[in-house]
Amino acid sequence: MSQQLENIDEQLSNHKLSLDDYTHIKEILKREPNLVELGVFSAMWSEHCSYKSSKVHLKGFPTKAPWVIQGPGENAGVIDIGDGYAAVFKMESHNHPSFIEPYQGAATGVGGIMRDVFTMGARPVASLNSLRFGNVMNDDKVSAHQRYLVRGVTEGIGGYGNCMGVPTIGGEVSFDDCYNGNILVNAFNLGIAKSDEIFLGRAEGIGNPVMYVGAKTGRDGLGGAVMSSDSFTEESKSLRPTVQVGDPFTEKLLLEACMELFKTDHVVGIQDMGAAGLTSSSFEMAGRTGSGMTMHLDKVPAREENMTPYDFMLSESQERMLLCAKKGSEQAIIDIFEKWDLDAAVIGEVTATGNMELFWHGEKCGEVPVDPVSEEAPELNRPMSKPAYLADLASVTIDDFDKVSNQSAFETLTKSMEVVDKSWIYTQYDSMVQTNTIKKGGMLDASVIRVKENGKALAMSADCNVRYCYVDPKNGAATAVIESGRNVAMSGARPLAITDCLNYGNPENPEVMWQFAEGCLGIKEACAELTTPVIGGNVSLYNETNGISVFPTPSIATVGVNDDQNNVLMSSFQSEGNALYLVGESMSEFGGSLYMKEICGTVAGTMPVINYKSELALWELVIEGNKKNLLECAKDASSGGVAIALAKMVATSGLGCDVEITVSDERDIFAESQSRAIIEIKPENCATFEAMLDESMAVEKIGTVGGDSIKVNDIEMSMEVLNDNYFNTFKRVIERDI
Repeated sequence: MSQQLENIDEQLSNHKLSLDDYTHIKEILKREPNLVELGVFSAMWSEHCSYKSSKVHLKGFPTKAPWVIQGPGENAGVIDIGDGYAAVFKMESHNHPSFIEPYQGAATGVGGIMRDVFTMGARPVASLNSLRFGNVMNDDKVSAHQRYLVRGVTEGIGGYGNCMGVPTIGGEVSFDDCYNGNILVNAFNLGIAKSDEIFLGRAEGIGNPVMYVGAKTGRDGLGGAVMSSDSFTEESKSLRPTVQVGDPFTEKLLLEACMELFKTDHVVGIQDMGAAGLTSSSFEMAGRTGSGMTMHLDKVPAREENMTPYDFMLSESQERMLLCAKKGSEQAIIDIFEKWDLDAAVIGEVTATGNMELFWHGEKCGEVPVDPVSEEAPELNRPMSKPAYLADLASVTIDDFDKVSNQSAFETLTKSMEVVDKSWIYTQYDSMVQTNTIKKGGMLDASVIRVKENGKALAMSADCNVRYCYVDPKNGAATAVIESGRNVAMSGARPLAITDCLNYGNPENPEVMWQFAEGCLGIKEACAELTTPVIGGNVSLYNETNGISVFPTPSIATVGVNDDQNNVLMSSFQSEGNALYLVGESMSEFGGSLYMKEICGTVAGTMPVINYKSELALWELVIEGNKKNLLECAKDASSGGVAIALAKMVATSGLGCDVEITVSDERDIFAESQSRAIIEIKPENCATFEAMLDESMAVEKIGTVGGDSIKVNDIEMSMEVLNDNYFNTFKRVIERDI
């Protein structure tokens, strides 16, 4: 065995382990650990891998439904989409690496989430992203750095995804000062597979070979999982070596090799080497079946000299897989991967010992029981306290601020970085490769692809209003689930399931832990009420720099199915002369609103009321109305209210509108009441549409499509000015330093 540890306190500090952890490790091993073993425990018990601060709150998520094939616990979740096909999808964070090294951090985030999907046997067909940056508007160093991060992250996502030939079809981008020290980069990917050909990350069958396939291992990414489990300080820029380096061309080869392999019967189980690399993949595969495993680390293909067992176990080099093969299939598998110019090597086998036994040139260099590493990982019930700031926010209203004319407010809001078109970003992504994209970035609300295998369409949307989550962590998280589902329903698809990416601050802060716990309660409630179970996801904590945590940001991606790929509902105007309806009750609700932030200069108030019955009724109306071909377009009214929703519809369609809305306060055209949508109907279909309306449903015929301007109550703006605000503002801001 490798030599014993010296300078224990220093080693524990380097590995982010406590003295209690060390005592526990010695109890599990019944002896002192060596450096390799300490590294294994450090990685597997990191926040990133063990969910030690969060798992107590994740229990009880709704995870089952008749259409759910695979819920949480595997590389990705799986839902049945009919006719023998399944959608495989997941969302994960790559926040810390992207802040340190934006191009590679974002690129490897995309690569990692794609591997999570194709290791399940699915071919990736669509990507989304959910991005949060700090203030980009000023002329100071902070804003200049944030603009640099926007450019780097965008290039990284585009560079990797485009090389892989997987379309990036949508997403969301928002900006707030709270992200100045911690940007958030959440990547989503979806793949298609036959529903009876799903591969799981399992190692079983005593004597079956354990094989390493893909790119060679280097030292890049060493300590990445541990690094992502701590807060940032000024010294964090020195962490650049912990950021992995991606190679999309190798990943493309790995994808095709795996697709070829999956057509054989050689595979027992397969697992992506993501965070903590060989350590997490091997322990997870063995742990799911109660098996043991031997691994000969000197047989792992290396691209650097003088690598140690510690390096091999903890490297996060990209584009690698660990697989458990059927005995006797070794050479056939090697042949497939060599054909694709990739390494493949037998590095161990499945055993019945329940232990992970590591060897280095024939000598045992580590032995750790598999189950305790996951089953006995620390499960912390951290202290929680309601944030003190909440008491000051609830009573704040827009009446506490000087009144601004609606015209002035509209001019400001149409230039807001949250509102304006982000084509500067999404045109760097190939959205049409694979030729299945029906609704892409910039086309508002959900993105949609056709499933050529069964004639259906899949709609997907990633959403989170972080201001709501700041003023009300529980209902803000619930509203993220609601809005993501609503966007999917607005395309005519039925929302079926979600994946989440829960981005929060430092869990050692009781107020952050309270925010996290409340967010989980909100997600549980919304998913249960809307029957959109959670089938997988990711927790990212320690998004804090110099003691400042990000706003609670539970990003939610919903996937839904439209039974007819030829009947996808659009979100912007279709024809002049059509009637416009506003469905849903409008109230003077401005808490956490875009109006409050941009016009009043604060994030405060009581957020809009949630009514699940009204929400589901709206979804049903749009989905069924679309099936009957009664609707021309549907767009939800959310951030910025009805006025900003209409502005987006006008700008993206090139068609004006003339609208009059009944309001109790003239500013209510910017209010953000939930469960509302603007629906466009041909005049000849209005009577039939109105007959569909439930008598309990609030609805108002508000105007018509047409003209060369947008008119909403007391505001008016020419198409020319609106288009300049909407389409050119982002480019002007982001390219300011170039």
